[in-house]
Amino acid sequence: MFERVLIANRGEIALRILRSLRRLGCEVAIVHGREDRLSLPVRLSDHAVPLYLDNPIDSYLDIDAVLGAAKEVGAQAIHPGYGFLAENAEFVRRCEEEGITFIGPSSEVIRNLGDKIEARRLMQEAGLPVAAGSDEPVSNADEAAALATEIGYPVILKAAAGGGGIGMQVVNNAGEFESALKLCQSRAASAFGDDRVFVEKFIEGAQHIEFQVLADGTDAVHFGERFCSIQRRHQKLLEEGPWLSDEVRAEIGERVCEGARSVGYRGLATFEFLRDSSGEFNFLEVNPRVQVEHTVTEMLTGHDLVSLGIRVASGESLPLSQEDIHWSGHAIQCRINAEDPRQFTPSPGRLWDC
Repeated sequence: MFERVLIANRGEIALRILRSLRRLGCEVAIVHGREDRLSLPVRLSDHAVPLYLDNPIDSYLDIDAVLGAAKEVGAQAIHPGYGFLAENAEFVRRCEEEGITFIGPSSEVIRNLGDKIEARRLMQEAGLPVAAGSDEPVSNADEAAALATEIGYPVILKAAAGGGGIGMQVVNNAGEFESALKLCQSRAASAFGDDRVFVEKFIEGAQHIEFQVLADGTDAVHFGERFCSIQRRHQKLLEEGPWLSDEVRAEIGERVCEGARSVGYRGLATFEFLRDSSGEFNFLEVNPRVQVEHTVTEMLTGHDLVSLGIRVASGESLPLSQEDIHWSGHAIQCRINAEDPRQFTPSPGRLWDC
């Protein structure tokens, strides 16, 4: 087990990681910006490294600064939490070069799964059900329309390097492709620095269901599903579980475990699916990190997922088998968003008592 771990995050998830590190007997170091200097995770840490940069979020995004902080405090590992550097393959590569353990999958796995086209290919080869779509990026409207005719309308254009629904465009006929493709490519380039897009069958009236997985690079287990269809602007508002029958959970669970094994995955992962009206599952993506909603699964199974991810990163083999995982009760998580209640548009700012 690690002696000292640096947390490269803030707020709720930093505190959640800190608690697990304490349970495992690890010293806790943390980086923080000026705005977070009095936050609870910083005050509870053993070593707090101030990174006061002009842009507040750069305190958690500056790769050189974060690695410098890890070396300064002698951290053997870095936990990225979610957001910020959690899915940055270049950051993971730099950690590997510096001999600092990244608590999560390898840079190669993150790079491959971060490319939605490559992830589709890898998971299809592993036996996961994947919606009909293009195996390569599409670059013009004629090419996209030809694929759509083969697949069947409606289809959806997605960014290959995307996430969070950014740039997605539903297309109902060939005449819509010209403008939809330009818009999707533009938004993808702006948000991700990569304008590659692909075509996929649009599944109408689908349920969004995700599976929690833990893997050690060789084997994998799953902790069941979370239902996450209640969303606004492609952002989840409510998560709950369990949602599936025991038989379906076992079937899809084994498939996601095989998907994790096939790429040599290590750490926590969430496999996301769309389930159509006939009950068929279609692979969406893999989130290669702890999720905001991991606590739903912890309440259902009684297992500390964050601690398990740290243990696997330290070199332990899976400390439990699939037979050790059971589900009890029902759990629901609701997101609280800073929004204008009249139009439900994002509206962050100061909180006032009314």
